[in-house]
Amino acid sequence: MPNILISWIGNADLNGLNQPEQPGPLVELLQHQDFDEICVMYDQPAAKVAGFVGALRDRFPSAITEVKAKLCSPVHFADIYTTLNKAIDALIAEHGSPTLYISLTSGTPAMTAVSILVGKARVQARFLQVSREKGVEEAEIPFDIAADFLPQPLSDLRLSGLMAGAAPISAAFDDIITQNPQMNLLKQRAAILAERDVPVLIYGESGTGKELFARAIRNASTRSDKPFLVLNCGAIPQELIDATLFGHVKGAFTGASSARKGYFEEADGGTLFLDEFGELPLENQVRLLRVLQDGTFTPVGSTKEQAVDVRIIAATNKNLMTEVAEGRFREDLFYRVAIGVIHLPPLRERAGDLSLLSDALLANINNEGRQQLGHVDKKISASARNIISKHPWPGNIRELNATLLRASLWQPGEMLSETDIKESLIQAPARGDGVMGRDISQGIDINEIISSVCTHYIERALEQCSGSKSRAAELLGLASYQTLTNWMDKYGINS
Repeated sequence: MPNILISWIGNADLNGLNQPEQPGPLVELLQHQDFDEICVMYDQPAAKVAGFVGALRDRFPSAITEVKAKLCSPVHFADIYTTLNKAIDALIAEHGSPTLYISLTSGTPAMTAVSILVGKARVQARFLQVSREKGVEEAEIPFDIAADFLPQPLSDLRLSGLMAGAAPISAAFDDIITQNPQMNLLKQRAAILAERDVPVLIYGESGTGKELFARAIRNASTRSDKPFLVLNCGAIPQELIDATLFGHVKGAFTGASSARKGYFEEADGGTLFLDEFGELPLENQVRLLRVLQDGTFTPVGSTKEQAVDVRIIAATNKNLMTEVAEGRFREDLFYRVAIGVIHLPPLRERAGDLSLLSDALLANINNEGRQQLGHVDKKISASARNIISKHPWPGNIRELNATLLRASLWQPGEMLSETDIKESLIQAPARGDGVMGRDISQGIDINEIISSVCTHYIERALEQCSGSKSRAAELLGLASYQTLTNWMDKYGINS
């Protein structure tokens, strides 16, 4: 397949036409590398560009395609996008799957920005840039727009689901807002589990959306019109757990003045969501195992066995395999419940979702706030988004929602600023497990941990020293400010 260069013609290119010592970025690039074809786009008058394009044809053997753009201005993003897209369409129509290179140096900053977005998200182009210091070099764009920021196409999800014999994602999962590939895969798996009447175990830190997934599974299942009961296992006194789960007869214990149904009987035919499942004491786990195995239970104080048809969805933030190994959780109960297992990642690992979730949560806050006198709809400023993107969100989505709500209450205007978000964050003391106590049973990314630690302390040191690299380097125990600069470059930290 041919190698094709796509480039705007900028004023630096036109001005360099008769300056051999400074020929302009496009000519310098072509002097450095050969291409089968060059596609040049411009919005200047054709007469002004004709001499430059003619000089290119005289000096370089590549075929040249010209695209005259109609831009409202050289920084009009929509017109730039339309022109670039049409140029790419034409090249693909003619050549099939060419190797596309895009120059990032010629043209306006808006042209460069659109080139990166289109080149990364649509065609996976390679990028070239020219500078006085380094000459021509291939630019590495350190993110994948399609993976990190764009939703996986629904058609791709349906196709992969059909290939795997899976269920398509139904509208029941629409409330799970994500554009992260891992989360979309978990939604697909949850949709499969919805169609299979098996127990489900959902792992995840507090605030990651375990109940949201449980409700979606139930709503997409054949039990959607039957009861859905939620029970927090960690909130029941131990002496009342059996009575709460299985009910009791009159006089079964002191204070039992009348018979009462338990959660299993109330949920008969439907779904019972057992939150904080790992908090159940060992002695109460035995009776739960029986009802899961046999579908029968006996109310407290009764000798009459009752049959029940209940689907269990359990959730926990504990590693139950560790609990089993240390004798705090029954192995047989674990394997009875852990049929369909979903492990929800924390918000800090859901690339591309922070901004999306922030907008969705703030939209809900605005909708609720409109019922209050004097409410002004809020928006998130770019600087505030920057703070949101850097915070680790140990409380996950619940913490993010609380922070946005708090910020919207204190800000009388419509724009949430960087200061609003900073002042609304509640900085909790570091937990005992910290970096050194991460659960590695599900795998960890050690490079991500190292990067997070370095970024955290470098940014704190720079803030402490009002941006002085020399003083920050001393605080961090680094040999010199140049060493600090190298670390900042490595981890993408702006000074």
